Amino acid sequence: MDHFHFLPFIILLVNLSLAGNVHAALVPAQNYWKSVFPNTPMPKSLQILLNPSPSAGNTKVLAEMVHSNTKVIDSLGSYSNYQINPSSTTKPDKDAEADGKAIFFLENQLRLGRTLKVSGILKTRNTASFLPRQIAQAIPFSSGKFPEIFKYFSLEPKSDEANLIKETIQKCETPAMKGEQRYCATSLESLVDWTVSKLGKNIQVLSNNVEKETENRVFAIAGEAKKVGETELVCHKLKYAYAVFLCHSIEKTTAYTVPLVSADGSTKAKLLAICHKDTSAWSPDHLAFQILKIKPGTVPVCHFLTKETLVWVPK
Repeated sequence: MDHFHFLPFIILLVNLSLAGNVHAALVPAQNYWKSVFPNTPMPKSLQILLNPSPSAGNTKVLAEMVHSNTKVIDSLGSYSNYQINPSSTTKPDKDAEADGKAIFFLENQLRLGRTLKVSGILKTRNTASFLPRQIAQAIPFSSGKFPEIFKYFSLEPKSDEANLIKETIQKCETPAMKGEQRYCATSLESLVDWTVSKLGKNIQVLSNNVEKETENRVFAIAGEAKKVGETELVCHKLKYAYAVFLCHSIEKTTAYTVPLVSADGSTKAKLLAICHKDTSAWSPDHLAFQILKIKPGTVPVCHFLTKETLVWVPK
């Protein structure tokens, strides 16, 4: 597989940072958080996206991080497309269909003791970190500029990396369906700005919490599912060379936190789930309807979120 030839990016990074110090460029994002949320510490789920490694002070580390993120494997197959785009008509692959049987469920199935098989939703699969806003804004991000982007990254237009760029940008440019608002954030600052513009500053960000990485697949609901919001923004981390989040809000949804425990009792987790009350605008071919044997607009459809997904809710 070809790798990103990232010399133009490194040159830009050196020009915008202090003496080539990546950490100096990253600090303003932390300061920006404090300026917007002075009394709220940045959650770990966002902190870990600011520093790709303890030695982030050199451009070589960041360049290696960037090209390694072109090889991220989506263990949920085409499921991620269904999770992000309820109107999707993409035919599911076998892996997506198998995982969909655990991930999609009816609201009345959020009950104590229910068992389910999980896999990729408990593991970190996408470690791409945020770029400082001034750097992210200098890099083209538009389907109308694919030739520029490929030239910028020194990519062959038919390479795997180029296809990844195409898929992610096209997801960001997918028109919103009825009752949906959507936005792609390419930096922490733009992510904060958009969520504040929709929910105000009195908000909190939630993510899946797993005690430890585990190979356990069978889990059971270990307690009462807690409703955490009915006005939430869900931000899905996309596969890209740096952190890009597709954030959207869909009318008539409810967010829950669901406590789980592995079948052998060795691992506890708390997963986020979203229940969609109105699915009348969804594609009849959506994977959820195939899994649950229901029709659009009949009963609420729920699904768990992957570990990299963020949910913003009012406090």
